[in-house]
Amino acid sequence: MIPEEDLYLFNNGNLKRAWKALGAHVVQGGVRFGLWAPNARRVSVTGDFNGWRPQRLDPRGSTGVWEGVLRAKPGDHYKYELIDYEGAKRVKSDPFGFRMDVRPKTASVVWPLEGHAWQDGAWARERGRKQAANAPMRIYEVHLGSWRKGRTYRDLAKELVEYVSGLGFTHVEMMPVMEHPYDASWGYQVCGYYAATSRWGTPQELMALVDAFHQAGIGVLVDWVPAHFPKDEHGLAAFDGTRLFEHEDPRRGVHTDWDTLIFNYGRPEVRNFLASSALFWLEEFHFDGLRVDAVASMLYRDYSRKEGEWIPNERGGREDLEAIGFLRGLTDLVHAEAPGAIVVAEESTAFPGCTSPTKTGGLGFDLKWNMGWMHDSLAFLEKDPLYRKFHHDRLTFALYYAFHEKYLKPLSHDEVVHLKKSLLDKMPGDGWQKHANLRLLHAWQAAHPGKSLLFMGGEIGQWTEWNHDAELEWAVLGDAKHRGLSLLVGDLNRLVRDRRALHETDHDWKGFQWIDFSDVDQSVISFVRWSEEREEGVLWAFNFTPEIRKGYRIGAPRAGRYEEILNTDAASYGGSGVGNMGGLPATDEVAHGQPHSLMLTLPPLAAVAFAVPPKPPDVET
Repeated sequence: MIPEEDLYLFNNGNLKRAWKALGAHVVQGGVRFGLWAPNARRVSVTGDFNGWRPQRLDPRGSTGVWEGVLRAKPGDHYKYELIDYEGAKRVKSDPFGFRMDVRPKTASVVWPLEGHAWQDGAWARERGRKQAANAPMRIYEVHLGSWRKGRTYRDLAKELVEYVSGLGFTHVEMMPVMEHPYDASWGYQVCGYYAATSRWGTPQELMALVDAFHQAGIGVLVDWVPAHFPKDEHGLAAFDGTRLFEHEDPRRGVHTDWDTLIFNYGRPEVRNFLASSALFWLEEFHFDGLRVDAVASMLYRDYSRKEGEWIPNERGGREDLEAIGFLRGLTDLVHAEAPGAIVVAEESTAFPGCTSPTKTGGLGFDLKWNMGWMHDSLAFLEKDPLYRKFHHDRLTFALYYAFHEKYLKPLSHDEVVHLKKSLLDKMPGDGWQKHANLRLLHAWQAAHPGKSLLFMGGEIGQWTEWNHDAELEWAVLGDAKHRGLSLLVGDLNRLVRDRRALHETDHDWKGFQWIDFSDVDQSVISFVRWSEEREEGVLWAFNFTPEIRKGYRIGAPRAGRYEEILNTDAASYGGSGVGNMGGLPATDEVAHGQPHSLMLTLPPLAAVAFAVPPKPPDVET
């Protein structure tokens, strides 16, 4: 039987590993089934093992949990049949089930989680260091079903791992792998919060995929969706005939944007269901972090609602205090129970303290998506270079708040769907200019403070929008310009990873120094990124016009030779090959408030990066 202590903790929202108690577990004599359905009159299990004839479970006092041991075995399909308080029959999948049948079928499957022999001990010992705030983080965001069509978890454990490793990314982020009935939701409308989708294999094969990434030295994040769930009849909606997981009032319980339901974070068992799910993926599948989807929609009761369509909180405000409390408890739980794992917020508002510790009133996230940087950067680069001088502030505004939170700069899947065009096709000009502008965008992302994420396809310059039903346009790599773009992304990954100045102080003003942001007419920007103690620096200069600018003077913080360590206009990247012959010495002429200066050649629509010479002994910077 499920221990009384576990049921007590679950009812109070404190059972950290609820999946070990509820759901279907192989025990002596068969399978123990446990289901929370406090308002059901009767709960039965139907499945392969009993000819789909209902067999009743027993209630566990006033806990709302029903349980029983039936003669089932691993691999058996099953569902719960509930008679609700009005006498109506409801047939549901297992909220705690570890596997579900392949869509459009909706049965749960008895499936033990044992069986994979993990070999990622070396990664686990280093994870905390590799995911610290001062570590490099270049994330490849991937939808497993459309990276290459027809691939399984087994296939991806070889092909995807080799690809991501070859490009030098430090991490991969998987769009949701939890079971979902509708492909076009991309996994964001979850019905199985404890079930790895069966589309591409078994749970153990997903574990092997994560393990393969770890053995290659690559961290693995996963999208997780606690903000809402779909209305599918076999799922969580009106589970026992009452609004068990969601709010009763549609002004709190329905997401009008997505026509989905909102979790009732005020109910202890619901909080427990979600928090335990978060820990489940980190512990059982060894994921290294969660990207929490749609956090903004959780924080505000009036999110995407008109006046009169929402209910103020107990203080009369718009904040969802119960959701805020849940998020704080979630980040504390992850940090306490999964050392080295991180929690990332997709949060699009200016909610204060998103990445501040909970003990100081923050939400406790490790990183927050910088949606403002993404939208401003894309809006600027989509402009014809002739008019960019009128929008210069789009480039500089993000630096006003860049260190208020610990930011991650995304170029995500949301920006290449729904008629927004691919990254390459967003860019203005002819084919050459489009490629040059995209190379410039990739360098801008790498140079700007903050961690980085790139959605698949952006690294090869896919021409069409992402389509979840088709694979990436791999054929474009037959063109040298697309191969050059891929080469650049790999070199940027390695540059950020190898240069401490480009990752060590991502979240601190002391690691950033403007050289000049005032050359609006020529759309040129320059700055230095510094390492922790300024032993190492990288000077960046960006030319956002197609004009070659020879003899362009910028200030330099130190004397000596500045080696050109990256030039997005290099011929190997598909550029025109204009540059600075590998580097040049600084002169003693003062410029931009700096004691020295460089006379550069700025390539067209390009970024150039120079290694700042070492600090002379006994000389203050």
